[in-house]
Amino acid sequence: MKLSNFFKLVIAILISELAGFIGSLFVSPAIPVWYEGLVKPAFNPPNWVFGSVWFILYALMGVAAFFIWREGLKRRAVKIALAIFIFQLIINIFWSVIFFGAHNTGLAFMEIISLWCAILATILSFYEINHKAAYLLLPYILWVMFAAYLNYSIWQLEISPDNQPLVISQTLKIKIPA
Repeated sequence: MKLSNFFKLVIAILISELAGFIGSLFVSPAIPVWYEGLVKPAFNPPNWVFGSVWFILYALMGVAAFFIWREGLKRRAVKIALAIFIFQLIINIFWSVIFFGAHNTGLAFMEIISLWCAILATILSFYEINHKAAYLLLPYILWVMFAAYLNYSIWQLEISPDNQPLVISQTLKIKIPA
């Protein structure tokens, strides 16, 4: 591997992992205070699984972006594909802000659907340039499908079946009728 490609690989992985780090700034403080208190479905994995899985997924995203980047930024398709990739990373960060930062599980569910669409757009744009890059994103879209189902389930469990108020934020104490 050429030294320039090695640096591209490292930069692509670091940018992807940076998205995870930024999201974790909202996740980490919310885990013991808010998230632990939520009613969660039986299929909810232990907390340690999430960090491990996301670390691997961000690394795979970085490698996929590197495969596209090394095709040359002079190509219009490469620029577009990388722009879509960066856009989905930003949407990824915002899910953590909405779910863990704002404690809004309903809005986070709608946002994660947008994230899934952005990932699909990324996969399709990557596939046109490099099939391997697209395949590296398949675990990511599958995990986000699972996360969306988990998000939806938590949101539904927040809504009390006996028409008690739905608490949108423990911090702000905003309540709306169920």
